[in-house]
Amino acid sequence: MTFRDLTPDIAPLLPELRGKLSANEPLAPYTWFRVGGPAQLLFMPADEADLAYFLSRLPSDIPVTVIGLGSNLIVRDGGVAGVVIRLSAKGFGEIAIEENARLRVGAAVPDVKAARAAADAGIDGLAFYRGIPGAIGGALRMNAGAHGGETKDTLIEARGVDRAGNIRIFSIADMGYSYRHCSAPADVIFTQALFQGRPGDSTAILAEMDRITQAREASQPIKEKTGGSTFKNPEGHKAWQLIDAAGCRGLVVGDAQVSEMHCNFLINRGAATAADIENLGETVRARVLETSGVELHWEIKRIGVA
Repeated sequence: MTFRDLTPDIAPLLPELRGKLSANEPLAPYTWFRVGGPAQLLFMPADEADLAYFLSRLPSDIPVTVIGLGSNLIVRDGGVAGVVIRLSAKGFGEIAIEENARLRVGAAVPDVKAARAAADAGIDGLAFYRGIPGAIGGALRMNAGAHGGETKDTLIEARGVDRAGNIRIFSIADMGYSYRHCSAPADVIFTQALFQGRPGDSTAILAEMDRITQAREASQPIKEKTGGSTFKNPEGHKAWQLIDAAGCRGLVVGDAQVSEMHCNFLINRGAATAADIENLGETVRARVLETSGVELHWEIKRIGVA
């Protein structure tokens, strides 16, 4: 699908813009599944000030969608209308060690890199990020967690830009965290986070990160084209156990497959479309509901038009 080029409409409104605008930019290369259509307009801001400038002048009737590293994302085959914003490491990749075992991290920093920086500085409490694909911005938005830790356990405050271009600060209470959920306004694009760790021994922290790495490699298809955990764990259940009990391990739709290694992971075997992956997920949901009476809810974000 090819969208109408929005650049002639928007560019004259933004004479001082420093970031990059690209019309009908393919989004598949930005996702771990490697599927999906284009962004009508992709914007990669130079930094937070550039992002705020862009949003403050963007007409309010143009929709905005934010993507990160694409590890937890299905872009549908028809692409995404409006503006897609992606923060890059160049403008949002800072990491700063602060006093009292605190770590300030840009939203584009991969979770694993934040965990490593904390470990190298002797800051304990963030090693669990080693087991989470994606970047800090996504972790803030979904209260990402793994291996006994969650974002809410260590976050002091988050910084972001709202749809009107205002820079806002959110305390941990403002974030309204629960399991894989954040109550901060949906239009806020997070740009930075401040974490509170505790003094620790770098060697011990790195050993814990190695344990997490080994556990992931042994149980998850991390070398495949996948999107991480597909469904949230229903209360009192493990999603993978329900999927397995429903006979879905290895199930195939088109060139998408439920992983044989971990059946809460869907994989692109090479030529899958976004529709294949989403239809496979919906098939799994239907079979789990039929066999167990439990409704699975997507953890992977799905955006765009079919």
